[in-house]
Amino acid sequence: MDIDTSALFAPIIINGHTLKNRLAVAPMTRISATQDGRATETMTRYYERFARGGFGTVSTEGVYTDQAFSQGYAHQPGMTDETQANAWKPVVRGIKAEGAFAIAQVMHAGAISQGNRFRDTTLGPSAVQPKGEQMAFYHGHGRYALPAAMTESQIADAIHGFAESAGRAIEVAGFDAIEIHGANGYLLDQFLTASTNKRVDRWGGATQNRVRLILETFKAVRSKVGAKVPVGVRISQGKVNDHHQKWADAERDAEIVFGSLAQAGADFIHVTEYEAWKPAFKPGGPSLMHLAKRYAPEAEIFANGGLHKIEQAIAALNDGADIITIARGALANPDLPRRLSDRRILNDFDPAILGPIANIKDSELAM
Repeated sequence: MDIDTSALFAPIIINGHTLKNRLAVAPMTRISATQDGRATETMTRYYERFARGGFGTVSTEGVYTDQAFSQGYAHQPGMTDETQANAWKPVVRGIKAEGAFAIAQVMHAGAISQGNRFRDTTLGPSAVQPKGEQMAFYHGHGRYALPAAMTESQIADAIHGFAESAGRAIEVAGFDAIEIHGANGYLLDQFLTASTNKRVDRWGGATQNRVRLILETFKAVRSKVGAKVPVGVRISQGKVNDHHQKWADAERDAEIVFGSLAQAGADFIHVTEYEAWKPAFKPGGPSLMHLAKRYAPEAEIFANGGLHKIEQAIAALNDGADIITIARGALANPDLPRRLSDRRILNDFDPAILGPIANIKDSELAM
């Protein structure tokens, strides 16, 4: 491998915390917790191997935030009480023991929940049928349920759930930072998206109103964990049930979304697109990660989407990204940073390893 990869190994400081390199493991749904949402010993080995493989940052899969409407999948891990938070301690210890930065991603599935052990009904910003069908890959079947439009008290409960779970993640489980999941069609993104948010109150209408729930959630989490804990937000256009969704007002929406997060004080913004290097809107235009850096220059930009090809990862660092988050490439190469350092060939991605952690062989977890 003749490519100069030194830029990927430069340290970076986020809100006073030093990350040893620019390579991070992206959040990936793995549905391998216990039925009641506790992290397992298998999950500890799964996450630890990425840190042992040299990744500077390891982010969790989406962790649900309350015992009401937030859970999205059967066997999804939670952070809703002390029992669930304590179950994450071995995971965090394993990540940190190898010198990696540990981020907990907190999420509320909203209208696209397909496996909630607490409720048979779903909530969303409006009573709008979600596109597509539930993911059989994650034990779903048939169309998504028609959600009920959230009341003001239910919105307040959702915000409170994010904040309390973030507090447990830091204070009990020992994570270093929090990522608020505002992407991929889950609840916060449902409020941001005009096609799923038909509200006429302060939470709906113009983009400035539709981004409000993300901002209020960020403020609540920040208040709970304090100023010294890095807090960021994940943002996307595409959804798990609508891969081709684009913001209606294109770059103007990008300016509002990223500018609002910058004004709120987000330490990092995690931008995810199917192919992160491509123009966000029109041919020849800037990528979404480029726009994120343009409108939130003080925030560190995490970029995700097809960046497991090293040439594209390095190019992304020159296009607005500060951290490269890798999903498929990390599953195929849990030791990807060490392979790059040693100039070793990377393994090709095999879709068979994308399923729950239980499907990964013990020999692979021991890598």
